[in-house]
Amino acid sequence: MATIKATAPAKVNLTLHVTGQRDDGYHLLDSLVVFAGVCDQLTATIAPELRINVSGPFSPGVPADDSNLMMRAALALQQARGVELGAALTLEKHLPHAAGIGSGSSDAALTLAMLADLWKVAPLATDAPEVVALGADVPVCLNAPAPTRMTGIGGTLSSVTRLPDCAMVLVRPPVDVPTADVFKGLASRDGSAMDDLPEGLDYEGFAAWLAAQRNDLQNAAQCIAPPISEALEALQSQAVVSYAGMSGSGATCFGLVKDMATARQVARRLQVAHMNWWVAPAALLQPA
Repeated sequence: MATIKATAPAKVNLTLHVTGQRDDGYHLLDSLVVFAGVCDQLTATIAPELRINVSGPFSPGVPADDSNLMMRAALALQQARGVELGAALTLEKHLPHAAGIGSGSSDAALTLAMLADLWKVAPLATDAPEVVALGADVPVCLNAPAPTRMTGIGGTLSSVTRLPDCAMVLVRPPVDVPTADVFKGLASRDGSAMDDLPEGLDYEGFAAWLAAQRNDLQNAAQCIAPPISEALEALQSQAVVSYAGMSGSGATCFGLVKDMATARQVARRLQVAHMNWWVAPAALLQPA
């Protein structure tokens, strides 16, 4: 039986500007999305029908039926391409879910790519209705590992200049932040757009550019979940962290550092000081 194994990386919103709100309630965003070298592990094997098995440290709470986003993605591709084959999917969950790092969306996007290869059919485009219906983060996750500017309600994607080689420390305190509640707490829904990313930035220039941008959801999330403030303060207290922010609607925060050796050092310090936090050093991924 043909089997494909691959990794679905964490999605990190380094910026998130809320620039408006449509009449239907959807918010307009402007965000620099990158992918981190910490991942879920996925496999797909040809089978008579679609099924999924979920395991791993963050498997509790992840559905193993048709409501799973991977299964929804598989069904969408199957129906769109008229596929009669099925697949046995496995998800080894190493990324926290509902954490602002799009792990479910990344899993779904990778499922679409894996099954297109396995079933020998044309992949779905990022703007295909079937992809958009899976959620606002799935289109950008199909672009992984390329850093991408995401605008509109999430479906308008544009490439950005190559970023300097660097790394991150991802930190998630043990708190849930309902996305809908965060958006309700927004102080403003018509902020300015993200600044264009200049070409040829070195690490220091990139950190300075990032510090001039925003995550408009951060203040609202901190009010709902004060441990986010503690995580940001812990990252900011490390002299080697050039910039710290919150990803998406939280609660995962990131600290930007020069390289993986530095990321591992910072991660070890934070893991010792905060044993109940999820802490992960990760490279900022880019295409070769």
